[in-house]
Amino acid sequence: MKSSAIAIKLPLVLASILLACCALVACGGSSPQAALKDGTYTAQSSVYDGDDQGGSGYGVITLTVKDGKISDAEFLTYEPNGTLKDDNYGKTANNNQDFYNKAQKAVAACKQYAADLVSKGTVDSVDVVSGATISYKEFQEAADAALAEASK
Repeated sequence: MKSSAIAIKLPLVLASILLACCALVACGGSSPQAALKDGTYTAQSSVYDGDDQGGSGYGVITLTVKDGKISDAEFLTYEPNGTLKDDNYGKTANNNQDFYNKAQKAVAACKQYAADLVSKGTVDSVDVVSGATISYKEFQEAADAALAEASK
């Protein structure tokens, strides 16, 4: 009788251990980034067409890798015609201050994305800035492409 109880409980215990191991592996986070080769890498996102709120354009990242780590990064965004989104981005003929403020928040976020990439080391660890989601998507795409080149 005792051996039949063990025979019934053993598969349950083994299944529980297996499930716990799977859960721990799944919570381990993303795989480590491939080794990066020293150098300077530039990549561009695809062009985003925008919507009724604006936000069209693309992003370009230039990053520097030193001693296998990202040591410097610059992320800039451009309008579809190639005009840099700078202090004038968002100024309109009707002086819509709310639109300008939103546009400038996105421009400022680009600097933050680049700084976070340097300090945190991976694209996945850079948090999106509220109000700059399109810029974030452009940043992710461009940064992933530049890092792929640095990993070759």
